[in-house]
Amino acid sequence: MVSDSRKTASTSQTLSRGIRVLEVLADAQEALGVDQIAERLGVHRSIAYRLIRTLEDHGLVTRDPAGRMELGARLAALAAGIKHDLQAAALPELTTVANELGMTCFVAVLDREECVTLVSVEPRHAVASVAQRPGSRHPFTAGAPGRAVLSQLPAEEWPEDVAEEVRDVAARGYADSHGEVIENLSAVAVPLSLRGHNPAALAVVYLSSAHTPAELAERLRAAAKTVRDALGG
Repeated sequence: MVSDSRKTASTSQTLSRGIRVLEVLADAQEALGVDQIAERLGVHRSIAYRLIRTLEDHGLVTRDPAGRMELGARLAALAAGIKHDLQAAALPELTTVANELGMTCFVAVLDREECVTLVSVEPRHAVASVAQRPGSRHPFTAGAPGRAVLSQLPAEEWPEDVAEEVRDVAARGYADSHGEVIENLSAVAVPLSLRGHNPAALAVVYLSSAHTPAELAERLRAAAKTVRDALGG
């Protein structure tokens, strides 16, 4: 029995570390060497190497020409199955809004105490646009999407340090932020409340705009309604 418990604990630790490798690579947004991954995990290089080899075998991690690690294409196939109905309903609207405004448009969803980008679209003909990679995450207390998500929760669940801001978002129907998640970037988000889904937000992120946040929010609200209608309310 003790032996079985130790095996279970070891398996759980290995799984946790493997997931952390994927998170480290996603957060880095660039290829990393084995030593860099080991350092960020706080483990010996040999342990990091074994984890990476297993993830490679499943196509979740791949090597670039220099031998550094990056997320593998298999992850995209797995991610396509996450909330597939929401992704399918949102994608046409995200594409329209992104090209119309010249901004990256995306849907973020609540995942425990974080906001996670589910699907995003960059504008086709913009001179400069911001990459918002699916799977990127940040605390739901930071940035416009986080506050738009929080505004859909009961007031007693709002963190005290942002309760006043969330109350304002709930009253006006949108959130805006500048430099909170990534320096120099602005964002506007509106709540995307969908039956059968965690609270979500429809948002744009940009460097600069001739539109006011209120004008951007009005366009996003129209897009959010279209997505809701496509999913049956």
